[in-house]
Amino acid sequence: MVEALTINSNDIDLNKACIEEERKALLEFRHGLKDPSGRLSSWVGADCCKWTGVDCNNRTGNVVKVDLRDRGFFLLGGEISGSLLDLKHLTYLDLSLNDFQGIPIPNFLGSFERLRYLNLSNAAFGGMIPPHLGNLSQLRYLDLFGGGDYPMRVSNLNWLSGLSSLKYLDLGYVDLSKTTTNWMRAVNMLPFLLELHLSVCELSHFPHYSNPFVNLTSVLVIDLSYNNFNTTLPGWLFNVSTLTDLYLNGGTIKGPIPHVNLRCLCNLVTLDLSHNSIGGEGIEFLSRLSACTNNSLEELNLGGNQVSGQLPDSLGLFKNLKSLDLSYNSFVGPFPNSIQHLTNLESLYLSKNSISGPIPTWIGNLLRMKRLGMSFNLMNGTIPESIGQLRELTELYLDWNSWEGVISEIHFSNLTKLEYFSLHLSPKNQSLRFHVRPEWIPPFSLLYIRISNCYVSPKFPNWLRTQKRLNTIVLKNVGISDTIPEWLWKLDFSWLDISKNQLYGKLPNSLSFSPGAVVVDLSFNRLVGRFPLWFNVIELFLGNNLFSGPIPLNIGELSSLEILDISGNLLNGSIPSSISKLKDLNEIDLSNNHLSGKIPKNWNDLHHLDTIDLSKNKLSGGIPSSMCTISLFNLILGDNNLSGKLSQSLQNCTELHSLDLGNNRFSGEIPKWIGEKMSSLRQLRLRGNMLTGDIPEQLCGLSYLHILDLALNNLSGSIPQCLGNLTALRSVTLLNIESDDNIGGRGSYSGRMELVVKGQYMEFDSILPIVNLIDLSSNNIWGEIPEEITNLPTLGTLNLSQNQLIGKIPERIEAMQGLETLDLSCNRLLGSIPPSMSSLTLLNHLNLSHNLLSGPLPTTNQFSTFNNSSIYEANLGLCGPPLSTNCSTLNDQDHKDEEKDEDEDEWDLSWFFISMGLGFPVGFWVVCGSLALKQSWRQANFRFIDETRDRLYVFTAVNVARLKRKMETDGVHG
Repeated sequence: MVEALTINSNDIDLNKACIEEERKALLEFRHGLKDPSGRLSSWVGADCCKWTGVDCNNRTGNVVKVDLRDRGFFLLGGEISGSLLDLKHLTYLDLSLNDFQGIPIPNFLGSFERLRYLNLSNAAFGGMIPPHLGNLSQLRYLDLFGGGDYPMRVSNLNWLSGLSSLKYLDLGYVDLSKTTTNWMRAVNMLPFLLELHLSVCELSHFPHYSNPFVNLTSVLVIDLSYNNFNTTLPGWLFNVSTLTDLYLNGGTIKGPIPHVNLRCLCNLVTLDLSHNSIGGEGIEFLSRLSACTNNSLEELNLGGNQVSGQLPDSLGLFKNLKSLDLSYNSFVGPFPNSIQHLTNLESLYLSKNSISGPIPTWIGNLLRMKRLGMSFNLMNGTIPESIGQLRELTELYLDWNSWEGVISEIHFSNLTKLEYFSLHLSPKNQSLRFHVRPEWIPPFSLLYIRISNCYVSPKFPNWLRTQKRLNTIVLKNVGISDTIPEWLWKLDFSWLDISKNQLYGKLPNSLSFSPGAVVVDLSFNRLVGRFPLWFNVIELFLGNNLFSGPIPLNIGELSSLEILDISGNLLNGSIPSSISKLKDLNEIDLSNNHLSGKIPKNWNDLHHLDTIDLSKNKLSGGIPSSMCTISLFNLILGDNNLSGKLSQSLQNCTELHSLDLGNNRFSGEIPKWIGEKMSSLRQLRLRGNMLTGDIPEQLCGLSYLHILDLALNNLSGSIPQCLGNLTALRSVTLLNIESDDNIGGRGSYSGRMELVVKGQYMEFDSILPIVNLIDLSSNNIWGEIPEEITNLPTLGTLNLSQNQLIGKIPERIEAMQGLETLDLSCNRLLGSIPPSMSSLTLLNHLNLSHNLLSGPLPTTNQFSTFNNSSIYEANLGLCGPPLSTNCSTLNDQDHKDEEKDEDEDEWDLSWFFISMGLGFPVGFWVVCGSLALKQSWRQANFRFIDETRDRLYVFTAVNVARLKRKMETDGVHG
């Protein structure tokens, strides 16, 4: 297409001198440009036809072509001078791939009457596209593809009607949202259009016009990808008989596909409908499309369309197919045999489906195969050695299946062109061994290798030293128990991950990698020595090793660092203040070491920092106020010796997702501003401090909060009823955890938090976002359990133990269907256990001991599995298995006790009135007189009154329970 629109070489003679007026116009144009690299240094001398990017007509000497397209990294910028208008014979203008930093496209460009080719794509123009371009009646080629930081837009497309000769139109990334109802009418006015590219244009209307209106009689290519149509495909699209390439990927297209004659699509060479919602219609569509007798389809992409069912045999009818992408669907069943007939196939992507069974041995017959992706399926069995016959193969992805057996040198015997190899398996299934001889010299030269959770060798693979082009090396959890060879550090890699092995020894103290995005992950090994200073590293993961000594004082010299994780080592000393020099730092994790001293004060300049984890050290003092001058997402300072009140400066951390200050020595009240200012908070852990006062109701306004741990403090007051309004505990949160790491470095701190679940401390990391917990245990909270708390159906752990709660267990507790752990022990709860609790089918940890509960234990569903009597102990009124107390025996004993109590009550009543008559005047003067005379006696008396009140409450509760059981028994016998 482009070749057809370029200037005929017979009309150009670079030896012909240019016209002086046009030479001056070009010099003035150059004067307005910014040319830092000197690309236009040749623009000197009298003959402008010899200047770089300038072509002239060999007969007249007029400038007909200006091509300043950047073909490297030498960008032009500045202003576009109107002097170009003096180039009256200009037919070709290309300023693409430059950087004009958002200046608008000049209106005067619409005045070039002879212009046939205009390319301003990817040149960082911005603002409104001038409708003056509609005056270019001779224009054949118009490319205004945008993107980048400077958006372009149009208010309407009516000016397109003036481009009557246009054959190529690209408005990709131009905002056409204001033309969404009439864009097709404007395009329809271009009778000679061959290619239409309107990708990422914010279009939301896909017109379903009848055929007579659609006038695209010659169009070859239609690209409407990544818009927001949210509709079905219009029928007219299938009647454009000239169409060879159709791109509708990412357009939110949905099924059903119209049941029209697809005969007109038999000329298609490329069809991309990926990342839509075609659904079950996809298989039928494939079958109908395969019926073309002259099928010319070479590229077919239906990836990411929610298509389900077995892969159809009709795939084998696409004889000319070179690329087939059916990834990210829900296909099931075995690898389809029909694919073996696609002998022209070069790319096959079936990843992210549910395809099962082994790879067929005939895969080795597809001799033109270059790219093969079958990751994330349910495939099993051995990997066939016939893969080694694919001489053209450059990429092989076999991740996350249930392979077994051995992959050996034979599998790679003829793969001389292999560049990318990935065998990243699930840590739950390690039945595959990668076995090659130590002296093996591979036939390939890899750029990328990724082997995870697959046994390789106890020795570091020596054959890797032959791979001089390696950019990415991942050998994670592959059983290496060795030192790291020196030659590894001489490879020019950008990503090295050899974590979760048994590597030992010391690291080089200093290294300087090539500038670029260097990621090094050596975590979870047995490496020793001092913390190394490695320059040009972007992400450095050295956690869970045996590094010791202090963090170097000059760590601030690692100026490229964005992520630093040295958690879980033996580092000691203080945290160097030079950390404040790491201006690009995003995440810092120094947790679980032996660091001491105070937290450095200067965090102000770390504007990119979103995660600080200093937990499980020996840090003291308070929280520096500068920590919240930056937009932190995670502040993890738990398990230290920090003290004082919660700093007012924390309320500036308005973007926090996770705040962990647990197991320190903070005092004072929980500030109300946590609930008022930290609206994004997901996890709040303040357990194990010396906090006092009530639980502020403002916490109920944290709509994202799903972990609230305030245990082991001195909190008082009642449980806020509004906790039942916590939005995040009323809906289900889904989490994709099928892979244990990310490609290209981990990044994105997943978070770690130690919580009490099922009666024991447990550390959560990757699944922390789906842990739902409220722990208010070991405080001085009183009052009843609010009925509103049963409005939290997805709450998994509720721990209210070791408080002073009274009343009954809420009757509606069966509504808390997500409960797995319930601990109400060591309170003063009374009444019976609600029978409806037996419907909590997920409940597997229960503790109701040390209360005043009574009545028979439920015996159905989950309660039939609770055989440990200790979870009910010290509830004298409970009976039934697994307790030794028989319910009928308990009722008889209660009846006898009540008769005896009645006799004693009559005698006590008589003595009560006698004692009252004599005791009142004596007692009044003894007590009141002594209290008036001695302050310490007054204080002791008040304490006595409090204790008596408590004993009276317990006495009353027990006897009320007895009376209730007696009434129930009398009712049964009556």
